[in-house]
Amino acid sequence: MFSPHGPSLRELCVQALSSVERGYDLLAPKFDHTPFRTPAGILDATVHTLSGPALSGPAPSGPAPFGSGLDVCCGTGAGMTVLRRLCRGPVTGVDFSAGMLAQAREAHPDATWVRADARALPFADGFDLAVTFGALGHFLPGERPALFAGVHRALRPGGLFVIGLGTPAPVSSVWYWATLGFDVAMRVRNAVWRPPFVMYYRTTPLAALSEDLAAAGFLVRIVTATPSEGAGGLLILARKPGPAA
Repeated sequence: MFSPHGPSLRELCVQALSSVERGYDLLAPKFDHTPFRTPAGILDATVHTLSGPALSGPAPSGPAPFGSGLDVCCGTGAGMTVLRRLCRGPVTGVDFSAGMLAQAREAHPDATWVRADARALPFADGFDLAVTFGALGHFLPGERPALFAGVHRALRPGGLFVIGLGTPAPVSSVWYWATLGFDVAMRVRNAVWRPPFVMYYRTTPLAALSEDLAAAGFLVRIVTATPSEGAGGLLILARKPGPAA
């Protein structure tokens, strides 16, 4: 399904009837051959934007404006392409799926990989930049405060947390109704089947995310991600107060 190297329909059904962790362990070897992987256009647009004037406050000069970097809910490591281009120091990925981390480690052997629940991140004041792509739908609204508090704690004063988002689909688009239908189907599935598989596209409106980030102590901006080529999206820039390193 999706491509000759992607998962079959049967494999996707088995994944969907598993827990989130077990489902991604099963999907991991073929994940990069599915549409679930963060599009290269969003990754490129993130780098292009963060290398320019969208940064609040004075930005260090040079091709790598940040020190150390953290990819939150890293999956197979797509976000590492962003951290590698923006960070001059060590980079780390964290995820709770051992299968996804194994794929990430194989693709980026010189990065540090940590298995942990993103709602209880085991870091403190260690990073200048944190990013996450395509993962917020796995967290119920009530779980976001713990997630954002952990990222805030992981960043040094002045550090930046970047959430990459696609461009919101208009009500008239097929994608809008497809994501709505997907969320309804997942809610029905979780009402009748255990363990639950939390993945909702429509539980992360910008206003709610901004409020939760502000409550965690971040200074929040929303900017348009400007790609060097291809499609872009939106970026939430959440700055931990303090002088940047």
